[in-house]
Amino acid sequence: MIHFGVIAPAFSSHFQVLQALASALVDRGHRVTFIHQVDTRPFVTDSRIGFEAVGAATHPPGSLIHATRAAANPGSPWGLRRVIVDLARCTDMLCREVPAAISRLGIDALLCDQMEAAGGLIGDGVGLPYVSIACALPVNREPGVPLPVMPFVWEDTEKSAQMAAQSERVYDWMMTPHRRVIEARAAGFGLSRRGALHECLSPLAQVSQIIPEFDFPRRALPAHFHYVGPLRPVDTSGPPLTWPIADDRPFVFASLGTVQGHRLDLFKRIAQACRRVDAQLLVGHCGGLNAQQASELQAAGATWVTDYAPQGAALMRADAVVSHGGLNTVLDAMATRTPMLAMPIAFDQPGAAARMVRIGAGRRASPRFATVGRLATLLRELLDDTEMAGRLEGLSAAVLRAGGTRRAVEIVLDAVQGRMPAGRTTTGSPRQADVISPIGSAEARAPAVQQA
Repeated sequence: MIHFGVIAPAFSSHFQVLQALASALVDRGHRVTFIHQVDTRPFVTDSRIGFEAVGAATHPPGSLIHATRAAANPGSPWGLRRVIVDLARCTDMLCREVPAAISRLGIDALLCDQMEAAGGLIGDGVGLPYVSIACALPVNREPGVPLPVMPFVWEDTEKSAQMAAQSERVYDWMMTPHRRVIEARAAGFGLSRRGALHECLSPLAQVSQIIPEFDFPRRALPAHFHYVGPLRPVDTSGPPLTWPIADDRPFVFASLGTVQGHRLDLFKRIAQACRRVDAQLLVGHCGGLNAQQASELQAAGATWVTDYAPQGAALMRADAVVSHGGLNTVLDAMATRTPMLAMPIAFDQPGAAARMVRIGAGRRASPRFATVGRLATLLRELLDDTEMAGRLEGLSAAVLRAGGTRRAVEIVLDAVQGRMPAGRTTTGSPRQADVISPIGSAEARAPAVQQA
């Protein structure tokens, strides 16, 4: 038995993906424990999976909601800087707290989300084997490939390569607070200089839940990088939808995910656009709207409004889906052959939408500037596109071929087994000397974030 520790950013969608992999490892007889601030405990819903709370001094109960709200609505350059500083503080806290938790719990190996630099820093610093998991778009960089957060489509031209390089420089400048923490923690662990997410990836195995057909063309991925398709399978086995959907009118499903589900104005424009094309609309706001707002949305043109809809069943029935371009929803739509209208808001959503447009799996619109008329036009194009079904059929087949969680488990176990440090058994009992203690005193650590 191997005891895996999981290190991830504090987002529910990332925990869901990693929990699917964790559950599959538990099915194989292994043990898994998520390690994070206490507010993320509800994200772990499989009772067989452990959770260890850390960072109470800097990330006490109730603090995550403020960081999540800021990430959902950065609003201004200063707001965006606050989000970046919050990410840096989280990385700093995990690097400070997790090594002791590893010793306390007897962790043998790590599953590290690519979007949390602390995973790779701790894995290399403590000397544990670890696998990097790309729950979002891969952060692996190579010349000419736009970063996941960038909205432009890849082209094999000098102009496109220059645009990608310039945008990287701007991004790296904006991420300075995070870079400073990564540099400081890498130095504290005695590691070589590093300062960005792509420099904190596993040398053993890297797993991505997208498929190569969806990604931009790649020429420089490491040999241990694996596209495996969605780790969180689409659940279409549940009960059918209970809403009385008519067969003689188009049916559209709309969701903006768990972080952006509060955007009433955007939902209203989607509803008004569906009314213009005479489409039935089911909105799943993930708890982001109250009863009064839900009534306003129905008045604007939504046929049904609910907090949570069974997404797999809704996508199987829908003629189109309107979303924020979150990767989980995009992958689900490809698996269920559902045309997409993406309205990317933040994080890697612009990159996901750009890839979707490039392969002809949907359309893209601005969540801020798209008018009701523009959205209605794009929806009509989706509903009338007779070639879309064939493209989505091929993508769905590619998703099924990729292997998903089953293949990811084999990659993880192959990378980790036999690579535990000397003095450590696979039953989870590391010697104290095998684990690096938290770095420095509180006074010595503070400048890493404060100077950012």
